[in-house]
Amino acid sequence: MALTDQADAELLQQFRNPQTKEPAFTAIIKKYQERLYWHIRRMVVDHDDANDVLQNVFIRVWNGLENFKEESQLYTWLYRIATNESLTFLEGQKKRAAVSLSDVESGLSNKIKADKHFDPNRLEWKLQLAIQQLPEKQRIVFTLRYYDEMPYEEMSRVLETSEGALKASYHHAVKKIEDFIKNH
Repeated sequence: MALTDQADAELLQQFRNPQTKEPAFTAIIKKYQERLYWHIRRMVVDHDDANDVLQNVFIRVWNGLENFKEESQLYTWLYRIATNESLTFLEGQKKRAAVSLSDVESGLSNKIKADKHFDPNRLEWKLQLAIQQLPEKQRIVFTLRYYDEMPYEEMSRVLETSEGALKASYHHAVKKIEDFIKNH
């Protein structure tokens, strides 16, 4: 069995062994980097920014994995770190530019429109623009549910919010996206 196919528990056990720490961490990266990249990319939009945030995520994982208590799944813990790092990145952009979060969000919309493949008549581009119009929490909930198909129970642990609040946020997000797509 390939190292990346091993169960998370086994990878964590290997990570805690000094002789197998680095190969175990490499296996964790290989197992989760693509899913985390796309989760981050949907939040920060730009490819280079997503790569930078992902690198920060794995630095935090390397530094914190030794103390991971396994009270949640590794996947949940990684997503929580990726979400927090993405929000920190967006907050940093806002502070550096000394502009409001809505300006950062419109900047994200502009990044989508600047993509050389952008076609405002194609539904997937309209969806991306609609997602960027959502308030931050709704945007995160929508992307976790729609793209990652994360169950509300799991999302509740990642975002440390009740399932009911998450369901309401998702419902409102879907309505806003539907309205945006119909009217644009």
